Amino acid sequence: MNPAADAPLPPDSALADTVLERLVAVYAPAADPVRAAGAAAYMKHVAPFLGIPTPERRALSRTVLAGAGRPDEADCTAIALRCWRLPEREYQYFAADYLRRYAGRCTSGFLPVLHHLVTTVPWWDTVDVLAAHVAGPLVAADPALAREMDRWIDDPSLWAARTALLHQLRYREATDTGRLFGYCLRRADHPDFFIRKAIGWALREYARTDPAAVRDFVEGAGTRLSPLSAREALKNL
Repeated sequence: MNPAADAPLPPDSALADTVLERLVAVYAPAADPVRAAGAAAYMKHVAPFLGIPTPERRALSRTVLAGAGRPDEADCTAIALRCWRLPEREYQYFAADYLRRYAGRCTSGFLPVLHHLVTTVPWWDTVDVLAAHVAGPLVAADPALAREMDRWIDDPSLWAARTALLHQLRYREATDTGRLFGYCLRRADHPDFFIRKAIGWALREYARTDPAAVRDFVEGAGTRLSPLSAREALKNL
């Protein structure tokens, strides 16, 4: 897949120019081909890797961002889309971490960009961060976006559907249980492991807040939930 194909056009951003120039200059010399081969294999070759371990990568990211200033939504958009155009996965990790840090700088207008990110070069390593730490805060800040999640749960891309399932992962008492349980039932018959696992994970996380509600839901759903989803949901109960 070409990550630039059909992508939204990155807006002009002087901050993105600075960050991307620094990012490539700092990340590229830290590449380790042996680690890169192992990381690519572990991630099922969804993308090539530079081979930078996470602690080192995040330390390098701090160097990249030192004195760079706070972004606005256009900057976040430009940085994310430009990172997604680079082949190595660590650049997408940088963008996901950046959006996690600055999700509060983005509005509902960022959602189409987010949809592109979760459906382009998609795998759990980027999608799960974007679901819980970007989609979740965006919907919390603008509850009208919940209707967009209602569309994403039925999206042809399983990764958009996974994002909808996981976007409330950190909501705790603020969880919309009607949507949580409804989404789980709507995709309960999905054959893919990543959807079935996400159903169980979303339920298990909410069980930390209301274990009785999750137990009752799983028992009521019966065989509509896959064994994997039910097992994951009840794992800590």
